[in-house]
Amino acid sequence: MNNSYDIILFHEESFVDKQKKDFFSKSKSLKVCASLKKNLSITCDAILQLPTTVKEINLVIENIAVKKRFNRNSSIKVKKYMLDKNEKKLSKKNSSIILTEKEIQLIELLLNNSKPISKNKILSSVWNYSTDADTHTVETHIYRLRKKISDNFMDDKFIFNKKDGYHL
Repeated sequence: MNNSYDIILFHEESFVDKQKKDFFSKSKSLKVCASLKKNLSITCDAILQLPTTVKEINLVIENIAVKKRFNRNSSIKVKKYMLDKNEKKLSKKNSSIILTEKEIQLIELLLNNSKPISKNKILSSVWNYSTDADTHTVETHIYRLRKKISDNFMDDKFIFNKKDGYHL
């Protein structure tokens, strides 16, 4: 069986077939189980109580799809770290640091650009400052973020700066 589905809708009777049950349990797809029972022996992302309507099926599928999208957007791989935007944490193995909202925005901006980003572009993107504002906001925040990362993860190579700007 192909395993490139976004969502799999299974009826509980399918679990009798070992091949289908194995496919279902190993699949990384979202899983919706249609059942007369409330408790099933297999883990599902949602259980659809039978009898049901097409409207209820659509609602269940929309809800789990939204949750998946939310979770995918809230946890981002940054170099060898995981950035959890919901918990405002940057983690590596069993260690983590708490980040401010601006630090998260700064990391995301640097992550989403393959080329170095100028101080003025960072000021306008993260702080909505005018590009001609005379401030040390960017340097101060980058210094503090580097210090947090260096102190906790012993990593002095998280944010680099060149003459044309900052980059990861």
